[in-house]
Amino acid sequence: MLVIFDCDGVLVDSEILASRVDSERLKEIGYEISVDEMSHRFAGLTWDRIAKIIESELGRPLPEGFHKQTDAELDRRLADELDIIPGVHDMLDRLDYQRCICSNSSPERLKISLTRTKLYDRFRPYVFSAVAIGNKRPKPAPDVFLHAANEFDADPRDCVVIEDSTHGVHGAKAAGMRVIGFIGGSHSWPGHADQLTAAGAETVIRRMADLPATVAAFAAWSGLDE
Repeated sequence: MLVIFDCDGVLVDSEILASRVDSERLKEIGYEISVDEMSHRFAGLTWDRIAKIIESELGRPLPEGFHKQTDAELDRRLADELDIIPGVHDMLDRLDYQRCICSNSSPERLKISLTRTKLYDRFRPYVFSAVAIGNKRPKPAPDVFLHAANEFDADPRDCVVIEDSTHGVHGAKAAGMRVIGFIGGSHSWPGHADQLTAAGAETVIRRMADLPATVAAFAAWSGLDE
């Protein structure tokens, strides 16, 4: 079995930081949005998609250089403030399956986040960015998940994906993979678990400590241990 992790909001508690930076920057240009609303509405989306939605609601383009400046601020905050999701290192010590990361974040941002949390050496070279492989289509396209399966010569049916966003769940399901929803990040909200289940997650966990047993149960349910 191959276990595929999303990064932001699953391994590292970055979604809340990103929402804070985006909320602060958008308020400066007259777009009022709270940190919570930023998290709930846009979790899992690429900046290009978020920008199109915001520009439509603003009725005008975002200022020139806005994205680049926001990215730079977020990278600075990630490098200085990012926390790991509690229990991740212990969980990885106990997880007896091949593993990798499939994320919508850029390779550069993934390295910043994973280095800060001492996870980079636990996954490299199997850290896959959807916007850097193949046709560069982000989730909910299944491309990055299928790329990972191909790298490990794994049948998609024998892959389990850990995701915190509906877009990620949709992408994993489109790839023919099974999904465990995760709601242990600081950005999680009431109804988060229901959204992930409705998107196709077979079960939802809140603690990383529960993941090894859940993955083992998935393997048994699919007959992979036989």
